[in-house]
Amino acid sequence: MNISVELTLTPLQDDFEPVIIDFIKQLRSSGLIVLENPLSTQVYGKYGTVMSLLQKEMKMALNAMDKGLLYIKIVKSDRSDYEPHF
Repeated sequence: MNISVELTLTPLQDDFEPVIIDFIKQLRSSGLIVLENPLSTQVYGKYGTVMSLLQKEMKMALNAMDKGLLYIKIVKSDRSDYEPHF
């Protein structure tokens, strides 16, 4: 089963950028399709592969923060090729 995951990492601390940058770099190095925009990061792939990666990387990101939020949305399909048709 393929999934699409949208992640928004929000460290609640002054020095927030390194935590976000490290998180995105780790996701990029996975070999999965990873797309970013100013508000979120999307990861696409097989359910087991994506969830194994996220379990590890989310824990590392949360441990790197004093306080923070991590929003996650999961869609049951690969939406990496989505293009609006309007």
